[in-house]
This record gives sequence, structure tokens and C-alpha cells, in this order.
Amino acid sequence: MVSDNTKIGTALMFLGFTFLFLGALFLFDSTLLALGDVLFLAGLTFTIGIPRTVRFFSRKDRLRGILAFFGGFALVMMRYGLTGMVLQVYGLVYLFGQFFPIAAASLRDVPVVGAVFRMESVERFFRGFGGGGSGERRAPV
Repeated sequence: MVSDNTKIGTALMFLGFTFLFLGALFLFDSTLLALGDVLFLAGLTFTIGIPRTVRFFSRKDRLRGILAFFGGFALVMMRYGLTGMVLQVYGLVYLFGQFFPIAAASLRDVPVVGAVFRMESVERFFRGFGGGGSGERRAPV
């Protein structure tokens, strides 16, 4: 059974992604991007809990991604929307890069989009993410 905090966190993350999408759609409106960032971080904290969030954002092996993500967050808060989002996307890819092959493997079994994720070129693209083909993949959190 899913806890209430996880449900609230999932809803906050969905709202955060919605505001981030709208902020990018409206030519990187910094107000919408900032609201999306705050909701995304609050949703992540509610979903996985405070100790795991702190542990995730304090790992030394991910320092480059953490600094890029929070540097982009600070730039968005200072109303530099486009630059901040570019930095945040780099940080998110660096932080969650190991998760992309796991998600792609799961999407291979989905009826409509599975054929796309089973294509050799797409498989090769996701194989190169986050740790270079080490064989053993695990979720980043």
C-alpha cells in the first residue's frame, strides 16, 4: 500500500513538472520555472523522505551534478530562466543518468512505445548513459 506522503509527493512532482513544462513553453518564464523547481524538490522530498533526499544530494561522487542542479536552481531564482534550466538539465542527467537505462528497459514492454525502445539505435543510446555499460545498474535513489 502506498503511504499518504508518497501520494502527496507524486502529486507535487507532477505539478512541478507541469509548471516546468509551462515555463519552458512560455519562453522560459522564470516565475513558472521557479515554482516548478520548488514543487519538484518538495515532491521528491515527500516521495522518498527527508533522510534519503539529504543522502542523495550529499554524495561526493555526484558533486558535479549536485552543484549544476542547485546552481541552475539559483539562476532560475535570480530570473535567468534559460541559463538556469540548461544547467539544471545537465545536473539532472548527471544525477539520474544511471536510471535512464532502467527506465528504457521497462519501456520496452509497453505496448505502443515498446517498439521504439527495442530499436538497436535507441538501445545503444541508452546503454551509454550513466556509468558506461558496467552491467550492474541500480536506481540512483
